Amino acid sequence: MPSSVSVLLYSSNAATRAQVRTAVGRSPAPDIPPVSFIECATLPAVLLTLEASRIDACVLDGESTPAGGMGVCRQIKNEVFRCPPVLLLMGRPQDAWLATWSHADAVITLPPDPVEMAASLAALLRV
Repeated sequence: MPSSVSVLLYSSNAATRAQVRTAVGRSPAPDIPPVSFIECATLPAVLLTLEASRIDACVLDGESTPAGGMGVCRQIKNEVFRCPPVLLLMGRPQDAWLATWSHADAVITLPPDPVEMAASLAALLRV
């Protein structure tokens, strides 16, 4: 078992990134090693991180600007070889069809509920 797991956390909003980190805590589940977040606020940073680092899962904010997490998700799912699983954060449940279009592996709504956030991320990290 690895000593930690790497999670790319993309949001143009620092408060949203803080909410996700707080919701996940040190680890999303007892059987998951501690999480090491790699925070990105821009699409170029996401692409560079995915190219340069071993990432176990991505958490993308669908409400980010100017590049929304749904579009970022679709782009990395189509362009990144062995793309890690993606948890997409959506502003509205009505946008679930867009999450399907983006090829997200899991979706939750903002603000992230700590129990739902931890369970969703843990499920992706177990794959």
